[in-house]
Formats: sequence, structure tokens, C-alpha cells
Amino acid sequence: MGNSLKAWLHNRKGRQMGGKRRFYRKSLIVLLLVSGIPGLITGALVYWMAGGRLESELLSMHNEQIQHRAQNVDDQLSNLELMLSHWAFDTKFNYTLRDTDFVKDFIRSRDITNTLLVMQGSNTMIEKVELYVDGTQPVLFDPEFSEASTMSGIYQGLLQSDRQTYWTQWAFDAAHPDDKELTLVHHVPGGQSTPVGMLLLRLDREKVGELLRTMMPYNDGETFLLKDTGELYGSIGNEPQSDFVNALTEVVNKRGTGEGSFFFDWSGKTYTVTYGHFSRIQDEWSYVSASPITTITAPVMFISKLILIVSGSALLLAAALAWLASRSIYSPIDRLVQLLTAGKPMPEEQEDEFALIERQWQHLSSESRELHTRWAEQLPHVKESFLHQLLQGYLYAYSEQELQKRMERYKWEVRDRTYLVLYVQLTGIANMDGKFRYGDEGLVTFATVNVIEELASRRYEQSSVVNFHDLSAALLLVVPSEEPYEDSVRAYCEELTDAVNRMLQMQVTIAISRPTHRIADIPMAFENAKQAAGYRSVESGNGIVDIEALDDRGEEGPEFTYPFTVEREFVQALRTGQEDEANRLLGEFIRALAVKGAKEFDVQQGMLHLLGSVQHAIMVSGIYPGRLFKGANLYELLSQTREPERLSDLFLDKVIVPFLKELGERSHSQTKRMIEGAMLFLQQHYMRDVSLDSCADHIGTNPFYLSKMFKQVTGKNFIDYLTELRLERAKELLRESELKINCVAEQVGYQHSYFNRIFKKTEGITPSRYREMSRSS
Repeated sequence: MGNSLKAWLHNRKGRQMGGKRRFYRKSLIVLLLVSGIPGLITGALVYWMAGGRLESELLSMHNEQIQHRAQNVDDQLSNLELMLSHWAFDTKFNYTLRDTDFVKDFIRSRDITNTLLVMQGSNTMIEKVELYVDGTQPVLFDPEFSEASTMSGIYQGLLQSDRQTYWTQWAFDAAHPDDKELTLVHHVPGGQSTPVGMLLLRLDREKVGELLRTMMPYNDGETFLLKDTGELYGSIGNEPQSDFVNALTEVVNKRGTGEGSFFFDWSGKTYTVTYGHFSRIQDEWSYVSASPITTITAPVMFISKLILIVSGSALLLAAALAWLASRSIYSPIDRLVQLLTAGKPMPEEQEDEFALIERQWQHLSSESRELHTRWAEQLPHVKESFLHQLLQGYLYAYSEQELQKRMERYKWEVRDRTYLVLYVQLTGIANMDGKFRYGDEGLVTFATVNVIEELASRRYEQSSVVNFHDLSAALLLVVPSEEPYEDSVRAYCEELTDAVNRMLQMQVTIAISRPTHRIADIPMAFENAKQAAGYRSVESGNGIVDIEALDDRGEEGPEFTYPFTVEREFVQALRTGQEDEANRLLGEFIRALAVKGAKEFDVQQGMLHLLGSVQHAIMVSGIYPGRLFKGANLYELLSQTREPERLSDLFLDKVIVPFLKELGERSHSQTKRMIEGAMLFLQQHYMRDVSLDSCADHIGTNPFYLSKMFKQVTGKNFIDYLTELRLERAKELLRESELKINCVAEQVGYQHSYFNRIFKKTEGITPSRYREMSRSS
């Protein structure tokens, strides 16, 4: 009897729970049906629309796209017309062109050539810009100057048009009359009834084809331009006069003027065709774009069929899976309800278990999200920001107690702790052989910071890294005060050095600060460690600098020697424009700074001193350094650069190259004026004790540069020119005066004995014999 009662109660409970299971199964099946049936409906609708209504809609969309893209083509052609009209009214192209001798007036010829080159480079569609000047001797700039007598017939045909500006298809090669180019012509000067010539924009046929291709949204089809006379002006096809183009042209002409779209059947394909008009200069152009309709609708038809198949299969599969899943899925739901209600019966007003689960889940999820947001998002960022501000000294106004509270709030244990700052500096990016380049500093630093964090987490319970993104980082170590840390820190530095060398192939300099027990002293410890990194020997790859050990050693190492001689030679090479010599001396200067045992600080200070000397030389040359360097603070750039190779590249790119370029641009005209001044000075002072140095001081340059430029401009050495000038004056005095030989020598700036030797060496006879021969003749 007892067993029968238990069985009855169990079956009754099962029937009560079974109601909920049936509700759940029905709900699941309905859900799957609702999610599957819309897919079938969508596929059927898409298939119906693709078979009929979609074609007309796509035709309308295609027409709108073509019109929009045609407007872009029209804008580009209008820009060409406006540009050519602007230049045609330029004062360079006036009536004086006909009377100009372009061979003699080479400056104007060069100016016109440069103008045509600027016009030619202003638009990628332009193949060539030409200027034709009519006259007895026609001239053609294309863009270089040439005589156009043999080609004047070709250009005369364009010049004789009664229109000042117009588009045309013209064959410029008489041997190939069928090779015509789309050309924009404008008579010059602009606005005059009697032109002296014309400007021509000859468009690149391939670029015209590419421009027309932008009017066709698809890869397959045809697009071309027609003049109102029926002449074909451009096409993207390889055969512009194909049967397809001719048939389309005939259909468009029958439809009359205006714009529109229609379907066109050709060779078993249906094309959607859009046509319209451009208003060009006194002309009307038509554009025609045709694309296969199958190219547009084929993907939609395929997708609609695929949707039908997938939706039907999904519906069948969903029904089977729903029946199988409903048999076992309720068991975990029941356990979840029991867990959420803590074994209490569900409220009577509750509809089903999912409402309870939803309410409890929302409550727990809200609390979880709030806690996770506070912990996972706010804390790391605030902690990193706090540490960065602490190291940089921005928190100097906080007391020690306030700093301790803030660090404890950020989950640091600060009671009875010692603080160490490790400043990590990477070097060797200039010798990476392509693995990293300048500009990758942030990427390299990010990778190094990951290595620093991973290795530090293995050895220390509390450590935090600050990434400075410039090949440097700082590591704050918080260690128990009673535990020794020296050996551990040294081992960590060696392990970090080995890891960076092996993984990134870069050298590492690690500066270890003095230990401190106060949080307020951490900024000073960081600054000292940063400065200590500058005592890295430039010849060594890696280095571990312990500030306490550095203080114990004192001022060890070789005495720093500044290469003043090399500096003077380098500045002199810059002044005289010797680029190769300057580059060589710069390398020699850096090598002299980076001698064995030299510190990074010494090399930086030497380069800063050299920069000051160069800036002085630049200002002496009459060049403003601020304009030459475009406002860049080179002192700051050099101070932030630590590797000799990078210092050399930076000095070359930012100092040598701009200065020599500016010097070269000034040298041509300035040199000519300088030599003319030197020659005038010699003509006025040849009778005095004139030397190369005194002449150079007078005109404001150095003797080496004067000697070099004097030979280059006059073809004679300085002393040869002075000797020739003096002897010519001496011969004139010997012929026309009764002065004694020694007086003549003094008159031309020579001593008597040297005058006799130089005169006989140059003329082959003595001064006395020259006087006798000149008077006897």
C-alpha cells in the first residue's frame, strides 16, 4: 500500500511538471517556426521581385548612378575648359608672341616652357600642352621650343576656326591620319578677334577611356561619347567603331534629344542603356552607357533561390531538433530555478520559470557589470595615470600620507616597503638591418614593455611599468623593506637584457635608482635614473648603470676631448658648399666624440656644440636658421637622440642638406655678382698691394671660395688675372710716358726687380727693350 501511494504521488508531480514541459516544448517549436517561416517568405518575395519588378527598379537605380557619374565627367571637362581659358588670358600669351625672337629671348622661351609644363601637370588626363604661334616663321612649344614650319599646315587648320575655344578630334601625325586625339583649343590672346596663336590641351586617350569607365558601375558593358554631328569622341572599348556601338548610336539617335534609359537586346544579352547630354563650348555631346542586366540581377536571383532552399531545410531541421532538445533541455532549467529560488516554491502569480530566471538574471547581471566596470576598466587606467603623474613629478603638492592612501586605494601594499625605479632605454634601432625602422619606436617600446611586465611579474609581487613610447620605459618595484633586493634586481636586469637582445635584437641600457622608503621621493629617483642612463658608454651595446655604484666610482673614465680642428674643417666645408667633404668630416667628428670610453652624454653635448657653431656660420652667410630649419627645435631633437648613427643621420637630414641646398640656390646669381665686384676691385686697386685675402675681405667671402668661383666664372686664376691687368697697364705706361722703369713698376704695384722678372717671363723681353721696340715701330 505504501509503495502504491508513493508511485501515485510521483506520477501526480510528474503530470504537474509535465504541463510546464509541454508549455516549454510548444514555445520552443513556435519560436523555431516563427524564425523559419519568414525566411521562406523572404526568399519567395525576393525571387518574385528579381523576376519582374526588380529589373525596372534596377534600371532606375542604374540610370541615377550613370547621371551622377556623368555629372562628375562633365565637371572634369569643365575644369579643363576653365583652366585653359584662364591661361589663354594670361599676359604671357599676348600679341608680342608674334614679334618675339624665341632663340634670342631664351628667358621668355624658358618661361613659356615652364608655364606649359605646369599646365600639363595640373591634370592627369592631359597628355601634352602645346602653344602654336603663327607668323612668317611659325613656332611650336610642345612644351619645348621648336620651329613648326614643317607642321604648320596641321595647326593652321585649327587656327582658322571662327571659334576662339572649342573641342575637336584632330590627327597631329600626318603619317597616321586615323590616330586622332581629343583636343581642347583656345586662341591666344584670349578675347581677341585676330589671334596670333593658340593653346592646345591634348588628352591622353587611355585616361579618357578610364574617365568614361567611371560612368559604368560594372566591369562588363560599353560607354562612349558622341558629338551632335554623330562623331565618336571617346570609348572604353578596344574597337570604338564596333557593330555594338554603331547599333546603340542608331537607337539613341532615333529616340531624339534629351536623356533617358531603355533595355537593349544584343547577341542574346539584355543591356540596360542610359544616355544623356553634355553642354560643351558651343557644342552638344551625348554620352551612352550600357551594362548587361544579367550582371545586375544574377546575384539577386541566386541569393533568392538560396534563401528558399536554406529556409525550407532550416525549418525541417528546426522541427526535428526542437523535438529532441525539448526532451532534455528542461532539466538544467529546473535546477537553475531551484538555485535562484533557494528551494522555495515559485510564486503563484508567476507565469513560468523564464520570467523568474529573467528577473534574477537581470539583477545579478547588473551587479556584475557594475563591479566588473569598476575593477576592469577604471582601476587599470587610473592606476597607470597615477604612476605616470607620480614619476613626472606632477603630484608634488601631495603629502606622503595622501600618496600612501591613494596607492593603497589602487591595490598597492605600501606599508614597510622600499621603492626602486628602473629606467630602461633601448638603442641600436639604426643597426636592425630592416627589422625595424625609424618611426617604429612606439611598436618596439610596446613589445619591450610587455617583456618587462612579464619578467617582473615572475620575480616581484608588486611592479608597474610606464610606457613613454620613445624607446624608453620606467619600472617601479615595490619590495619589502626587510628583504635584500640588490642581487634580485641585478639578476632581473640581466634577464631583461638577454630577453630583449634575443627577441628584438636591440641593446638595452638599464639605470637603477637609489632605493627610497618615501613615495614622495620616487620622482627624484626616476629623474636621477634617467640622467644616469646618459653615462652609457657609446661603444658598449648593453649597460646596467647603478647610481650608487656610479657614485662610488666617482669620475672614472677617459677625459673628454672636443675635436676643435675637425669642427673648423667641417664648418669650412659647409661654407664652401663641399657636400662630400662635409659628410666625411661629420663622420670623423662623431667618431672623435665616440672614442673608447666616451659617454652618451659627451656625444650629445659635442653635437649640440657643433650645432651652435654651424648655426653661427649659417647666420654669417646671411641665412636665417629659423626659416632654413622650418621652425624645428634642433637642440631638442639632438638632446632626445642617443645613438651616434641616428645623430649623424639627423644632422645630415636637418642641417647639412637644407643648408647646402639653400647655398646652391643662392650661389649662381650671387657668385656672378661677387666675381664682378672682385674684378672691379682689382681694376681700381691693382697698383696697391692686393692679395686674394684682401679681395675676399672686401667682397665679404672667404679666399678659398673666391679663388674657386673666380676660375669658374672668368676662366682664369685670380693671380693670373691680376698679373695680366698689371702688365697691360705697365705696357701702356712704357709706350706713352717717360717714366723710369722703377716708377712704372711702382705704378702697377710691383717692386722693380720682380717687375723685370715677371715682365720678361710673360712678354719674352725686358721692359726697356719693349719700350725701345714700341717707339721704333
